[in-house]
Amino acid sequence: MNLRHIEIFHAVYVNGSVSAAARALNVSQPSVSKMLRHAESLLGFQLFQRTNGGLVPTEDAHTLFADVKEIQDRVVGLREAGRNLRRGSGGTLRILALPSLALEAIPAAVSHFMRTHPDVKFDLQTAHHDDLLRKLYEREADIAIACQVPAAAPIAQHWLGESELVVLYREEDMPDAPPCVELERLKGQPFISLASSGPIGQLFTQELERLDLELDSVVSARTFYMAGALVRQGIGMTVVDNFTAQAYLAPGLSMRPLKPRVAFDIHAMFLINRPPSALATDFLKTLGRILDAP
Repeated sequence: MNLRHIEIFHAVYVNGSVSAAARALNVSQPSVSKMLRHAESLLGFQLFQRTNGGLVPTEDAHTLFADVKEIQDRVVGLREAGRNLRRGSGGTLRILALPSLALEAIPAAVSHFMRTHPDVKFDLQTAHHDDLLRKLYEREADIAIACQVPAAAPIAQHWLGESELVVLYREEDMPDAPPCVELERLKGQPFISLASSGPIGQLFTQELERLDLELDSVVSARTFYMAGALVRQGIGMTVVDNFTAQAYLAPGLSMRPLKPRVAFDIHAMFLINRPPSALATDFLKTLGRILDAP
């Protein structure tokens, strides 16, 4: 017996007649009768006695039904799981992100997404850029959100949007700040350096080299959130991504984009043989809208 035979037998047994089974399955009566006869032919014994009052299960049918019911319940559960995935309900999304994105962008996207997907659960974690690939390979997460896709790595990626570097500073340290700040303007100011903070720190270092500019670094911070906390304490000013700066804004603190603008892309990365599910794809669309918001 195949799954279709099992479904027909189950429907006839539960509903008591071919006509009722056909209505329950939304198929024609002849097709139910044909499949039932085929099932009996394969089994080599009758499943139902034909009477004027309908179909009466045989003793063999009663014995078989216990196993058939278990299989049918599993099939129904599988179909329901498929419907849930298709409409984006249920399931767990395992998302890995750089700490800077986890401060503002990821929480905002999760909040927006759960309003329309209340049954979804999230497993969120952060890692520095060097650990992202390892955690993907070890299946600790399904998707990693990062700013640079490693060259030649056996992973696929989906572009989500872009971010940019901004100056985060105390207003009393730069009261006449213009709408966009040239890095030359920071010369002579106590500066919190991020030269060791992965690809974004390297991007900033390259911009300083391009300008042949050296800033007065008083502290070297290895994470953006540490740099933001140091600005709050009045240690100096720093250059971080706009999401980190937004998360650390408080009375007396401001942020300004650089002039010229220094931007970088943000990608979702995943293993080639484990592409995002329909649910994960919907979440990435939500995250993309958050990243694109002014």
